[in-house]
Amino acid sequence: MRTQVAIIGAGPSGLLLGQLLHKAGIDAIILERQSPEYVLGRIRAGVLEQVTADLLDEAGVGQRMHTEGLVHGGFDMLFGGVRHRIDLEKLTGGKKVMVYGQTEVTRDLMDARTAAGLPSVYEAGNVQVHDFDTKSPRVTYEKDGQSHTIDCDFIAGCDGFHGVCRASAPRSAIKEFEKVYPFGWLGVLSDTPPVHHELIYVNHPRGFALCSQRSETRSRYYLQVPLTDKIEQWSDDAFWQELKLRLDPQAAEQLVTGPSIEKSIAPLRSFVTEPLRFGRMFLAGDAGHIVPPTGAKGLNLAATDVKYLMDAFVAFYQDKSEAGIDAYSERCLKRIWRAERFSWWFTSIMHNFPEEGTINTKLQEAELDYLMHSEAGQRTIAENYVGLPLDFAE
Repeated sequence: MRTQVAIIGAGPSGLLLGQLLHKAGIDAIILERQSPEYVLGRIRAGVLEQVTADLLDEAGVGQRMHTEGLVHGGFDMLFGGVRHRIDLEKLTGGKKVMVYGQTEVTRDLMDARTAAGLPSVYEAGNVQVHDFDTKSPRVTYEKDGQSHTIDCDFIAGCDGFHGVCRASAPRSAIKEFEKVYPFGWLGVLSDTPPVHHELIYVNHPRGFALCSQRSETRSRYYLQVPLTDKIEQWSDDAFWQELKLRLDPQAAEQLVTGPSIEKSIAPLRSFVTEPLRFGRMFLAGDAGHIVPPTGAKGLNLAATDVKYLMDAFVAFYQDKSEAGIDAYSERCLKRIWRAERFSWWFTSIMHNFPEEGTINTKLQEAELDYLMHSEAGQRTIAENYVGLPLDFAE
């Protein structure tokens, strides 16, 4: 087979890149080692920045998002038993965020790709990338007992943290930066109305909590738990009881509980790969970086990677320019490190770090008190949360 861009990974970044390239008249094949059902079964992020929503519109898949998504103009921060609202709209000159689950984004992109008859290979085994340091890269894979080769101009590594693309980069040419946090998030998805019409981020002596949502009838809740905890230790009743203990009295009273339809524990880490380009292979999304979910940046960073990469490919094929390709890694990394900083900082002020002692708790209290009494401090939170424009400080 021959294509212009071989995309490894059918998560939202790979599918979005494929759809945008299709709109630009550039051929692409997507390879995914899992089944479509498995990909859709991954429960992930749900807060979209304006940049991401605009990209989905550009890709022609934004209709259901605008119909079913929830526009939020702020969120609450709860500490010391009191809630404080961060007014995103007021503090950023009218910017908002969209609550729309990553699963739904993925479904919309899958449906669009199928409707357009574009080639995707699911359950592709033993995917390998070759010769990406030349002008004739190749991708090989196995399917139904047969070996296949795709010749291409470029390889887009959208295959996640454990994918083959970053693992295939020469060790001498890559740097990896990582911080692993000493706790995880226990998440529960339930078909219950959200406790509040906007998100609530909770700093509590018992640990962090987050009240989120996917729709007006489906809620997503999280609790900070030790990394040693197992799902089996947490019954639904135990989860709800613990969440109530971390909420303010009004929210605890309003909380509607019910059976979980998904429950998982996710570790938290900050991770960045430098560079994001190796010859004619590019890393995008979780293949190149991971952020703690506290700042709601993971999916949004992946989308901006895709935007920069799509622009680079369009310039290459339409304008015969390699400037975008050459600048891809640097452009992405500027934005990535800003998001990493915000996610690390937000995580550091909202979670319990028992190993750091009581002084850390006091410092958190002082910083949160300052932020809530400073418009400049709240604006810093708001500007980072809604996302900086694509051309910020370039």
